[in-house]
Amino acid sequence: MITFSGIHVSTRNIWHRTVGLTVLCLFIFCIVSAIAAPYKKKKRHKTDERVYLVHADELKFDQYGTVPDAQIVKGRVHFSHAGSNLWCDSAYFFQEANSVEAFGHVRFKQGDTLSLTCDYADYDGADQMMHARRNVVLKHRTQTLYTDSLDYDKMYSLAYFFEGGKLVDGKDRLVSDWGAYSTATREASFYYGVEMYSGKNHITTDTLHYDTRTSIAHVVGPSTITSKGSIIHTSNAFMNSRTDRSQLFGRSTIVDKDKSITGDSLYHDNNNGNNEGFGNVVYIDKENKNELHADRLFYNEKTGYGYATCRALLLDYSQKDTLWMHADSLKIYTFNINTDSVYRKVHAFPHVRAYRQDVQAVCDSLVFNSQDSCMTMYRDPIAWNANRQLLGEVIKVYMNDSTIRKAEIIGQALSVEQVDNKQHFDQISSTRMDAFFTDGAMRRADATGNVKSLYYNADGKDSVLTELNYLETDTMRMFLSKERKLEKIWASKSTGTMYPVTQIPPDRHFLPEYAWFDYVRPLDKDDIFRWRGKRGGSELKKIHRREAPLQRLDQ
Repeated sequence: MITFSGIHVSTRNIWHRTVGLTVLCLFIFCIVSAIAAPYKKKKRHKTDERVYLVHADELKFDQYGTVPDAQIVKGRVHFSHAGSNLWCDSAYFFQEANSVEAFGHVRFKQGDTLSLTCDYADYDGADQMMHARRNVVLKHRTQTLYTDSLDYDKMYSLAYFFEGGKLVDGKDRLVSDWGAYSTATREASFYYGVEMYSGKNHITTDTLHYDTRTSIAHVVGPSTITSKGSIIHTSNAFMNSRTDRSQLFGRSTIVDKDKSITGDSLYHDNNNGNNEGFGNVVYIDKENKNELHADRLFYNEKTGYGYATCRALLLDYSQKDTLWMHADSLKIYTFNINTDSVYRKVHAFPHVRAYRQDVQAVCDSLVFNSQDSCMTMYRDPIAWNANRQLLGEVIKVYMNDSTIRKAEIIGQALSVEQVDNKQHFDQISSTRMDAFFTDGAMRRADATGNVKSLYYNADGKDSVLTELNYLETDTMRMFLSKERKLEKIWASKSTGTMYPVTQIPPDRHFLPEYAWFDYVRPLDKDDIFRWRGKRGGSELKKIHRREAPLQRLDQ
């Protein structure tokens, strides 16, 4: 037992406390070294500049006291060192070691831009290192850092904490378990349990770097960003809280209710509503059951204008089978946005190819209008259903809840259906054709204007072709069963001829307008990316429309 001035201290307790504090200090030193390692690349140089006691109301020195090497100062204590000042209620001043241990209402100030307050601190003048504890508040320019344990390295202008801290910078608030802040670069790094609040944005991550000069936050590793109802999942992103712009990398995803967008790189500007995606961009709309894929995508959420290119692919799985459609470019226009009368137009061009198990289509360009649910195909459009091929100058398809309601083939309309494997085809050509569907199946077809048809009759038992009917009329109407079997035909003022199969003239096997483009037809969902145009000379004839007569004054 050792006794000093009436104080009894157990040597055994002193030994255990000393060992425990040593282990704890080594552990903390390892943690702090790991955090500060990126900032300490240079060799540390100690300074000989002395710590000066500027003022104290009371000073005493007890060589035989609890702290024999220290000058004990109390009451309005003030120290200075290399342009910095420290105030406190009381302190141990180690003049020979050039260090200070301060207690009560500790205040530290460096220049006009940095100040620190805490309940306890020790400062080493040689290493220019301060350890501040309990209720620590560090203010630097417009930034404020709150923590209970902070080490400030004056030589390298670095403050780091390791028992939880919060940085406030205007409207931005950041919290984490560990972190570091550089007063030279005004950059902060936060680790473990990081959360950032900026306006309506909330970031959760394990690693975040924040530049207070530019208000740019850089998250590294698995991170979640919540912003105005949308959720962002990313592993590498830059967010500017001042301009409200975001740059997302590393295969990031933005989720907004039933809609999501994923890409190798995503750019978002909340001010003007611009969104851009690069590298295998996937847009999913679960509500309408469709997807859009492209290597480059642009969309403005305020105007509703969008653009997709580079292997653009549209998927629609609202029906039993998925529809795959490809075009070089896709554009979307939104009208009357943010109103009850909103509608959209989608333009696909050029080299449009679509595939579904029951229907395939090819054309140069396509327009879909949600106002009347009409899809219009331009420039040599061709559509296939089972063994039937339809083509014309323009094809219009009207939808009803994603189901075909009506189809119009306008100009040089041609319908060809392969009857068997011996190259026998049912054919109809006219100026216009209209097809009507019930539950997705064609039940009626009307042909008007210079109608010509070739139709084979078959034996009902063995389906052996028995005869060929050739018919010319002005209007023809055909009725079909659910199984697509012809039930009856109605025609007005028709003329025709019926030929037995064995007596068909060679020139009656095909209509003059006949064309069979099986080599253009998409074979599967991957084949839509392989463009195959019509062979030379098989294009539709150019028909000059009748123009209204021009009236002149001299007439």
